[in-house]
Amino acid sequence: MRHILLYLALTASLAACDGDNSVRITTSTSSDDQGAGVLKVIDALQCPDSLGVLTRKGLAAAGGANCVYGGPKGADVVLHLVKLDGRSVDDVLRDFESRVSADLPATTAKLAPRPETPETEPSGATQPTETASVQAPGVDIQARGDDASVRLPGLRIETQGDNASVRIGGINIQSKDGQNTRTETSSVSIDSSDRSTRVRTRAPGAATRMTYILADDQPGDAGWRQVGFEARGPSGGPIVIAVVRSKDRENDRIFDDAKGLVALNVGR
Repeated sequence: MRHILLYLALTASLAACDGDNSVRITTSTSSDDQGAGVLKVIDALQCPDSLGVLTRKGLAAAGGANCVYGGPKGADVVLHLVKLDGRSVDDVLRDFESRVSADLPATTAKLAPRPETPETEPSGATQPTETASVQAPGVDIQARGDDASVRLPGLRIETQGDNASVRIGGINIQSKDGQNTRTETSSVSIDSSDRSTRVRTRAPGAATRMTYILADDQPGDAGWRQVGFEARGPSGGPIVIAVVRSKDRENDRIFDDAKGLVALNVGR
């Protein structure tokens, strides 16, 4: 990990000097809904007979507040119209996140933050520690053994053994014990460990636009390998939420069409 990060730092420093072979990483956020459509306030769901790979099962239930769709290989999509009724949007989203995460409990546990444990020094004679230092205008690289500190314009890297932290603009990457990674900006979060992945995206602004995905190569008890939801709604609600469960981790069409159902009801 340390060698990869130092290579990244060197590449970034070379890119800063060579305009023809440069790499640019850009991330941006907004504090309003500029560029996004105005989301509609609705009283009942529109539930077409089919949309893409999804086919409706039965009629809309609960006075137009729910409808169920089936997809390839037993995939399941449930469309909900959720009124806030005094609750905060964050409470509603956390509730749905807990519901879908319960379908993959082993995956959720695997991706949970692990407590840090102090390392003990091995007994016996100590070995000489390798050190390195590079300093130039705008560049400060210090390395000692498995630890390193890198400072470049817009880039910061810290490593301690197999633990690492990388910041590039608004992107933050964390690695612990060489396994778990976390990347986030103000509206995107990705956690991964082995073949398990959790993704959260949430657009800034008063309106609700959120995607949550939990995926694993190892299925849960019901056979699901990918679960999650797409939530969208105007400030103050109601919110339309499409809960997705799939036994095929790689079938993105199911999530895309679930998003299409949400957009059909409240807009993009």
